Amino acid sequence: MSFVGHFDQLPIDALRSRARDASDGEVSAALAKRDLGLADLAALLSPAAAGQLEPLAKRANQLTQQRFGKVIRLFAPLYLSNECINNCQYCGFSRDNPILRVTLSLDEVVREAGALAGQGFRNVLLVAGEHPKFISSRYMADCVEALRDAVPSISLEVGPMETDEYRPLVEAGAEGLVVYQETYHREVYAAMHTSGPKRNFDWRLETPERAHAAGFRRLGIGALFGLSDWRRETLCLAVHAQYLLRHCWKSQLTISLPRLRPCAGEFEPLTDFNDRNLVQAICALRLFLPDAGIVLSTREPASLRDRLIPLGITMMSAGSHTEPGGYTGAGQDNLHYTERGRIKELAEGASEWTTRATGQFDIADEREPSAVAATLTRLGYEPVWKDWDPAILSN
Repeated sequence: MSFVGHFDQLPIDALRSRARDASDGEVSAALAKRDLGLADLAALLSPAAAGQLEPLAKRANQLTQQRFGKVIRLFAPLYLSNECINNCQYCGFSRDNPILRVTLSLDEVVREAGALAGQGFRNVLLVAGEHPKFISSRYMADCVEALRDAVPSISLEVGPMETDEYRPLVEAGAEGLVVYQETYHREVYAAMHTSGPKRNFDWRLETPERAHAAGFRRLGIGALFGLSDWRRETLCLAVHAQYLLRHCWKSQLTISLPRLRPCAGEFEPLTDFNDRNLVQAICALRLFLPDAGIVLSTREPASLRDRLIPLGITMMSAGSHTEPGGYTGAGQDNLHYTERGRIKELAEGASEWTTRATGQFDIADEREPSAVAATLTRLGYEPVWKDWDPAILSN
């Protein structure tokens, strides 16, 4: 049985009730346990647990240092294309958004990666919208092959594929696949994804399992917070992670809790997920999933990111750009404008501020990667740009 069958049997209403009504005593009992069950996780997400945030944070810090030490792995996203055939209400790349679009050529991808390598990065996440005309499996494999000698660790965040489509990407040198379910609430998911292949909730939910079967050694999952009740999303994300740790054990697992950010289309969050809620969710997940990596993106402001680091974070992006060509200005010669699927040429004489492709969302932490690394060192952590070498592993 895939995770879809397991997910459909999840007693989510009972877990949400516990997350809403857990007592102080039940929270204390969960904090005292070494191995937590789902009922304990629900208790740690409750309003009662918010009143015990200090001991929760202390336990999360201790457990993270015990399992991971004081090491933070740094990475950067490299956006290949903002073309997309999906309509997602919350995404800047959504098909019907009238934005400037581009797909980088291989030479431009290499140029962007070279700029990141010059900043110290040896761990890059290749990101693209979902569009078979522009972002084919062959294009992705060519990008990986063009970068693999200079970038030891390459992961992908692209539209879901079949297992047989993933295998050539692994053979080309990709080691990780990231796919966020966005929301684990079926009804909200259907409302948010109005057209395109992304409408298929189950197909997306099974993606990490297909990626594991194809040989990816790292898997990343997450929910986009601000679409549905945060306690429900955290519970479902935790169950998904637990399933993957048990059934896809050959791959390392990371989880992420990105919050909605401003983007083209001006979508507003449907639910509240404030800073205190984020702290509580990260700490609770660390206690429930002591061996899972937790990723923190530049969606969060610098001051908050610095405070979140000790609570369970093991991996961070830095110096991010969410538009293709963001690091070097690549892609300007191929820019075009789209409106409801129609491609239009960029108007001649367009002002300078319009001659860059549109990003997926606005980032909040705009510090240079070197500044992020310096802050980690000041806080007593070791910033790691490269944590393995494929040449060594193959010998």
